[in-house]
Amino acid sequence: MQDKPMDISEFIDDSPLSRYQIMVLTLCFLIVLLDGFDTAAIGYIAPELIGQWGISRGQLAPAFGAGLFGMLIGNFAFGPVADRLGRKRVLLLCTLIFGLGTLASAWSDSIETLALLRFLTGIGLGGVLPNCITLSSEYSPARHRMLLVTLSYAGFTAGLALGGGVASQIIPLWGWQGVLTAGGLAPLLLLPFMIWLLPESVCYLAGRPEQAAALRRIVARINPDPRWQGQAFRHENAAAAGRSSASLLFVAGARARTLLLWLTFFCCLFVFYLLTNWMPTILRDHGYSTAQAARISAMVPLGGAVGGVVMAMLMDRMGARRVLPWLCLLAALALSAVGAALGDGGWLFATVFLVGFSLTGALNNLSILAATLYPTQARATGVSWALAAGRAGSIIGAMTGALLFAAAGSAHGFFAWAAAPVLVGALALFAMARLDAAPAVLKSQA
Repeated sequence: MQDKPMDISEFIDDSPLSRYQIMVLTLCFLIVLLDGFDTAAIGYIAPELIGQWGISRGQLAPAFGAGLFGMLIGNFAFGPVADRLGRKRVLLLCTLIFGLGTLASAWSDSIETLALLRFLTGIGLGGVLPNCITLSSEYSPARHRMLLVTLSYAGFTAGLALGGGVASQIIPLWGWQGVLTAGGLAPLLLLPFMIWLLPESVCYLAGRPEQAAALRRIVARINPDPRWQGQAFRHENAAAAGRSSASLLFVAGARARTLLLWLTFFCCLFVFYLLTNWMPTILRDHGYSTAQAARISAMVPLGGAVGGVVMAMLMDRMGARRVLPWLCLLAALALSAVGAALGDGGWLFATVFLVGFSLTGALNNLSILAATLYPTQARATGVSWALAAGRAGSIIGAMTGALLFAAAGSAHGFFAWAAAPVLVGALALFAMARLDAAPAVLKSQA
């Protein structure tokens, strides 16, 4: 029997990566893949809704905004709940909500009904991503954390990209309803495997003595070495246990970094959802078919999946604060170039892929950076509320796309204007890099 309790995060960092941890990361990948698919579905079916229901682009804004507003509610609500009740319970509930909501959306017969169902679906979607990021981060050893969590998070961008490919195949056969039916059934089929296989957060369990037996079972599966059988584990930052998770985001030394993080999320998600929701329609108006527009738009998340992994490997070596600002700057330049490539399909694919590589790649790793900034008892809240700040940007981006297009006067101008918020996000990241770069600052202040 070991007398001195060990920090559970040190145990994860010192142990070899096990098949059990890989299973956890894989499940998180699958969950966020379906989350990404259902998030993007409304954008891919938008051109069909305009044609079948005889509505304008501006009339689609409530459906876009309702889903994102639901995600904002989910971000704010489920982060603190997960920090208090555990990540797994929240993930199960949120997966059930967004699966049923997407399935029900397939029977919508008006834009008002679709908007209501997208709002309810968004509440579930908003709770999935931050808790998967948190869970993946807590099961990943520090030496490879950025890469491993990025690979897990890449499910989201893969799901966005999959949405374009699936939509281009399903819509000609079963219409837009087929896309939503597939998006609703898939998470409901995954749910039993989540109940059976997905464990609770080890950091969450380590802070609750009544869960010691459950934690020991997980520890044995991660590292079966007999010397760990009698080891007691503790919860990091136990001294802060009496403080609310929200207050830890604004302690001395953390406030400026939290606000800069929120500004970056706001700007980048503003542009990301502007593109996700409106690019297929803009490309369709520019002469591309629905299938072509879906495939080109899918280059944004596909490029992000590649960029997220490549940049994560670079950040494991150089640190996120040295890489992310330059990646956002590249995204601003790439967005400016999209308008000039609209007349050439090959160049358009390449420039949109570069936008995805830089912008979505930055977003992938920005979410993971958020998970490293906060202590365990505030981690889900920190990630969720950072994403919530981004959701505010995404709502504005999704609902003002038609206005922005009208103000820009052309597709060329639209993409040039879209580069401006990303440039602001890059400047916020440069400012964050000038602050104390040690993630432990927040934890020591706790």
